[in-house]
Amino acid sequence: MTDLSRIRNFCVIAHIDHGKSTLADRMMQLTHTVEDRKFRDQLLDDMDLERERGITIKSHPVTMKYTAKDGIDYTFNLIDTPGHVDFTYEVSRSMAACEGAILVVDAAQGVEAQTVANTYLAIDNDLVIIPVLNKVDLPNADVDGTIKQIEDVLGIEVVEPLLVSAKTGEGVEDVMDAITRYIPAPETSSDSNAPCKALIFDSIYDAFRGVVTDVRVFDGELKKGDRIQLMRSNVQTEVKEIGRFMPEPVACDKLSPGDVGYIIGTIKAAAGVQIGDTITHVKNPADKPLAGFKEVTPMVFCGLYPVDTSEYDKFRQSLEKLSLNDAAFSFHPENSVALGFGFRCGYLGLLHMEVIEERLRREFEVNIISTSPSVIYKICDKRGNKYDIDNPIDLPEPTQVEYIEEPMIKAFIICMSENIGDIMRLIMDRRGEVTHTDSLDANRVMLTASMPLNEILTDFHDYLKSVSHGYASMDYEYDGYVQSDIVKLDIMLNGEPVDAFSTLVHRTKAEYRGRLTCKALRDAIPRHMFPIPVQATLGSKIIARETIRAFRKDVTAKLYGGDITRKRKLLEKQKAGKKRMKQFGKVNVPQEAFVSVLKKKDDS
Repeated sequence: MTDLSRIRNFCVIAHIDHGKSTLADRMMQLTHTVEDRKFRDQLLDDMDLERERGITIKSHPVTMKYTAKDGIDYTFNLIDTPGHVDFTYEVSRSMAACEGAILVVDAAQGVEAQTVANTYLAIDNDLVIIPVLNKVDLPNADVDGTIKQIEDVLGIEVVEPLLVSAKTGEGVEDVMDAITRYIPAPETSSDSNAPCKALIFDSIYDAFRGVVTDVRVFDGELKKGDRIQLMRSNVQTEVKEIGRFMPEPVACDKLSPGDVGYIIGTIKAAAGVQIGDTITHVKNPADKPLAGFKEVTPMVFCGLYPVDTSEYDKFRQSLEKLSLNDAAFSFHPENSVALGFGFRCGYLGLLHMEVIEERLRREFEVNIISTSPSVIYKICDKRGNKYDIDNPIDLPEPTQVEYIEEPMIKAFIICMSENIGDIMRLIMDRRGEVTHTDSLDANRVMLTASMPLNEILTDFHDYLKSVSHGYASMDYEYDGYVQSDIVKLDIMLNGEPVDAFSTLVHRTKAEYRGRLTCKALRDAIPRHMFPIPVQATLGSKIIARETIRAFRKDVTAKLYGGDITRKRKLLEKQKAGKKRMKQFGKVNVPQEAFVSVLKKKDDS
């Protein structure tokens, strides 16, 4: 059995682009975990999308061997976690597999919104937090100011400032030494015959071997050939392979208490393995699972449709393959009169949605159209029944609805002091309310606001960056449901409703959104031989209208003289034909029109 006192399990947390993946690179180089010829920047980010955007989407564990200054050999199990709010649950389970956290703060930018959120998450998981100031080699780095922010805003006393440049490697060895001194060794049951307990903190699908499950062992041992059980889902399997991440998967004989590694069984679908579940032996099962498990439920929904309807089968197979790698992604078939056959897809948040859509386009080469993102609303009808809807089409008639509840968020926005007025105005325009403000230093403040989730789905972050000249950062957490005056906005073309453009909006925003959509459609839909009215409606009430003018053929061009009645006769005949055409004619909406409207930006 491995000496527990020589093991250190920790994760690296930070705001986006504060350098946590780069710090992990330097640690692996310092411990010679990776050969120089195989090394590359952002080594743990193995997805092209992660490397291009400079963000971490999936947790990546790695085991390192480190010899301290006093000559003692340690085993470091590092988990590089995502920083975005969409993957908060995944981060929390990764933290549950650790005893400590390295909090990386950019000395040039200071404490940001996700720095605060991730710190609170680490405190909730009872982790020992070691603050590290990164990018101290930059000319605009403010070390003293950043230390003061960490102490005042986060409430963490910086006794021994760790000043690091992850890019050059300066100060990284001091961080490694601090890990051995401050992060405690793992604890396990004193009973050597205690039943096995291992926490699942991530999983990924391998096309050849099935589901690869990342685990942290708390009690007992896991060996090849063991018959194991997932306690929450009651799935049983046999361990076919077991190993550690070095950082490539390397098979080993067993995983002991305190170890972090992977196991491969006979499970072929990622949905069968839930993050946060507990693994135990079938013969000697544990009494109860490890605490903290909860099912991950999608929060944002939108419709995805193939641009070419002949690619529907290819599109469906692509979604099925993608869902094998991402158990939090859900989809089910739906049919749109305007867009044809497609799928209603559920995501954890906006970044998750962007990542899925980008992977569909890149990895599976599928051209798709996505409808406007929406959230889950809770409906209470006149009979007292309550149910959830994520699609505007499913909303019952207004006469049958007692009330509608919409999801709220608590937003944390850190900005410069001179931008407070503009940002508060932006929040109020989105039906939000600033609950309180905290001064971080002489130049920056943190605003805490309560806002509807639906109001930040499209372009809120763009406007936030615009009014703050790029200096504001935002993080949020879900804050329950509240009763709200939500209505269904329908768009009609030539008197026929187009379900793809239907949305659920607050009544105060309905007219504005309707005018915006009608105007966008008027510009996007080509002219026909008859005039086309574009109308936005709430029930039977028309609240906005635009008209696409008709082409008009000059039927009098062949006349070169004669009585005026000849000209009038031809014009009347044309007018009657257009009236009949308008009654029976079909409006052809090109795919470009859907793309331009569904991805429209508010220019006001």
